[in-house]
Amino acid sequence: MTGGGSAGGHSFHSNVGLAVAVTVMAGLAVAATLVYSNRGHLQSPWSRRRRKHAVQPKLWKSLFDEDGRLCDGGVKFLKKVRSGGVHPSLRPEVWPFLLGVYDLKSSKEERDVVKTKNKDEYEKLRKQCEQTYTRSEETTQIKEISESNNNEDCKDSGEVLDPSSPKIILSTDLNQIDNQHCEVSDESEVTFKSEEVPEPSSPESPLSSGQNQAGNLKPSEAGDGSEITSKSETESSDSDSSSEIDDMGPEKLTQQTDTTSSNTGGNKTLNLHRSESFATWQRIIRLDAIRANDEWVVYTPSQAAVDSAKAHKLANSVCLKDYTHLEACRIFHAARLVSILEAYALYDSEIGYCQGMSDLLSPIISVVEDDSEAFWCFVGFMKKARHNFRLDEIGIRRQLNIVSKIIKGRDSHLYRHLEELQAEDCFFVYRMVVVLFRRELNFEQTLCLWEVMWADQTAIRAGITKSAWGRMRMWAPPTDDLLLYAIAACVLQKRKQIIEKHSSMDEILRECNNMAGHLDVWKLLDDAHDLVVSLHDKI
Repeated sequence: MTGGGSAGGHSFHSNVGLAVAVTVMAGLAVAATLVYSNRGHLQSPWSRRRRKHAVQPKLWKSLFDEDGRLCDGGVKFLKKVRSGGVHPSLRPEVWPFLLGVYDLKSSKEERDVVKTKNKDEYEKLRKQCEQTYTRSEETTQIKEISESNNNEDCKDSGEVLDPSSPKIILSTDLNQIDNQHCEVSDESEVTFKSEEVPEPSSPESPLSSGQNQAGNLKPSEAGDGSEITSKSETESSDSDSSSEIDDMGPEKLTQQTDTTSSNTGGNKTLNLHRSESFATWQRIIRLDAIRANDEWVVYTPSQAAVDSAKAHKLANSVCLKDYTHLEACRIFHAARLVSILEAYALYDSEIGYCQGMSDLLSPIISVVEDDSEAFWCFVGFMKKARHNFRLDEIGIRRQLNIVSKIIKGRDSHLYRHLEELQAEDCFFVYRMVVVLFRRELNFEQTLCLWEVMWADQTAIRAGITKSAWGRMRMWAPPTDDLLLYAIAACVLQKRKQIIEKHSSMDEILRECNNMAGHLDVWKLLDDAHDLVVSLHDKI
């Protein structure tokens, strides 16, 4: 009995000891996990659970009080968007809040006033665009008269007009062509040009310092804005603009280089210069609109079902040409792109239009069917994204520098490898920065990423980042640069291939371009928030 009791006691104590050991080990594991998480070495807290569902219609309605104001200043709303995005049916209602068209604390009555005011302002911009169509027709008439006079002069003098020789359209009095934009209409004409459209650069050398990146004349070199340039010198403007942005370098296709004038030409010269810039933007907008893809069609049944008569009517109203090979829905989409991008070029004449902007607008007009509201959503979007299209490239350089710092802060081994390849400046992610992952993600994934990114920016804009977030703030605080953390995350996901297989920046560039269609947007956001947790205060 004693022996049995002794054995039983020994077994009991062993079991107790084992239980205590397991408990202690579990406690240490939890503590280690907490420490590890605080150091940012684990996956983001987002990856500890499945992604929550997108904001649903029922929840959306419950977030408003009787005056139509978002409860708690929109904090709950932004939390939900950050964790799961927005249900597709709600996007037309939700996006104006995320893009700053409507204040988070506004009532329905206040939003109705803003909507009416915005509609009026958009219509004014469109009227200005339509006036340029009239001036273009008048310019065409001037050309025809000039050509007729040239022919008559040749007949009177017995001279034979060589159709291959340049036809110079000149006026001794600028008053006669004030505000006219003179466009090239055939291969042999010589026209007034205040700027040239450069050939796009290769992605192998995205930035070149000390150079006018858009290929335009600097203000000091632009003279009076009425230089005569032959078609042969500018014939690349249209063809180059239609090249895919996959090979896009930093030289945007066109930029306005002069917004003030100290030249003797005065306001008339300035007007001619501006008109010429806008004419250039118009031509490129139309080309980019025509070649816009139809990836959005399956997500927007109402626009996909537009009838041919309505599509052609809108296309004719914005002077869209060469669209007969497109189906009705794509014609309608292209015409809307032209309408809104032209208005934006007038609204923000410092930026005007650059290749890539149509990629950013296309998803917006696919979701928001009212042109006025879509325009103001685009304006809100471009408040951040416009820096990607600045002539001085300060915005792009800043963002590439942040991506470089994130990679260096998280993975010193990968960063040293990039240094050895002289790729630590991260120019290989240039395209991702410029068009905000639009080419790497499919349509739906792009919208999800943008919504989460906009929610962060909205939170910061509303001043609710340092309070009211509770535990969420401890996990991944909102940041204006979430996109850059996502870009760094996708590079880090490919670290093994980059380190072991790639020996030049060109190879890394191809690796990044090959990511298109192979990224999981929510895994990307998990990793991006992990980086925010560990590096946000250091970057």
